[in-house]
Amino acid sequence: MRMIQWQNGVVITLDQTKLPLQEVTLEIKTVEQMAEAIKTLRVRGAPLLGAAAGFGVALAAYHSKAQSKEKLLVELEDAGAIIKRQRPTAVNLFWGTDRVLNRARSVSGNIEAVKQAVILEAQKIADEDAAQNRAIGKNGSVLIEDGDTILTHCNAGELATVEYGTALGVVRAAWEQGKKIKVIADETRPLLQGSELHWQLTIQKLTTKKN
Repeated sequence: MRMIQWQNGVVITLDQTKLPLQEVTLEIKTVEQMAEAIKTLRVRGAPLLGAAAGFGVALAAYHSKAQSKEKLLVELEDAGAIIKRQRPTAVNLFWGTDRVLNRARSVSGNIEAVKQAVILEAQKIADEDAAQNRAIGKNGSVLIEDGDTILTHCNAGELATVEYGTALGVVRAAWEQGKKIKVIADETRPLLQGSELHWQLTIQKLTTKKN
């Protein structure tokens, strides 16, 4: 399933701080709400942060009341600065923000053209991540043999991405090919990400073990 989605000016995602005990959906409507979700780790995971950053700028564009292209671009730059301040060491956060802002600057059309371009670029980031994760899973699955036991640490599953997962996506692809796999998901901090891996493995119906 998609961990982050754009729906008519609202970004839909899961509150990761509530997992694995509760599945709480966040409906993010402003760049400030997106910034708060990133800062409080409700949204986390490097690839997911890239998409969230793009959608954060898209929210600013969608809801802008700017009367000129110049004013809109200033608002988008301000939105990007807000997002970047939340996780100064998150490379994907900066990358996603800058990619969408660069697209906005390159548009030669009117205000509506800029808004549309920003939203489409943010969606493109999300779509590309989903496709890349599935490719990682397919290519990496050849390294996993039937009957393997795999230890995985921290969160590299679909919760950390737009869809499917990176390292855990490899395990997932192998399981989808019919390979019988056991997975040991150990604990990580500060928010027990290991338990989130267990949740992901369970909803994907993989054979799991947990330490």
